[in-house]
Amino acid sequence: MQEIKVVISGFNPYEGIKVNPSYEVPKAIAERGLLPLKASDQDFDDPLADVNLTINSVSLPISFEDAWSNLQETIEATQADIIIATGLKRAARGMLLERCATNLMDRIAPAQNGIADGSQPITPIKPEGPAAYWTRLPLHSIMDDFNGRGIPATLSSDAGTFVCNSLFYNLLDWTAGQKHKLAGFLSFPIVNESAHSQHGLPLDQQIQACSDLVRQTVRYYLQPSSGAILLS
Repeated sequence: MQEIKVVISGFNPYEGIKVNPSYEVPKAIAERGLLPLKASDQDFDDPLADVNLTINSVSLPISFEDAWSNLQETIEATQADIIIATGLKRAARGMLLERCATNLMDRIAPAQNGIADGSQPITPIKPEGPAAYWTRLPLHSIMDDFNGRGIPATLSSDAGTFVCNSLFYNLLDWTAGQKHKLAGFLSFPIVNESAHSQHGLPLDQQIQACSDLVRQTVRYYLQPSSGAILLS
């Protein structure tokens, strides 16, 4: 039986967000394991049936300095094969599969005496690094799963210039120097339990989406296929 280790990261509480899916979803999957296959898949052999899958979660500080160092420490401590970082995009209507991380960092200066100082110039995360890294997650297969469950989702080429993008860039930069490692980033919408919501998704649906993403990534890790990749 093959052993595969997964780390799913999220972030500590966001200001003004009562239920933070980036904290709740990784924790739930690490505690419960992956949710079941779709009913339509029950007649097919599950390639994960012969896999000893270990899933760990870690909640990170919303900090340029500490987010990546904490995640890297967890990756190395668990010897993870697959790393899925997650964050929150408040304006998103559904799940966002991030395709790339850019070498840009925007440190917003704190307000002083109630007046914002403005922001420091946008700087590269790694001055000698490439302009961007592309994920190698099987986005095509993941989107097929989301569509099959009716989970609103889209591809995103903009993880911003704040901590989420910085974490994603550092993660892919680290992965580029490793063998047999897969990494990517999933942005959650806010939690909205309304069945007819136009903004956000129920927490259980977000747990299901992340579970599907992990399952498809493990499948791809075991049996890589160019047809599973979708970047455009």
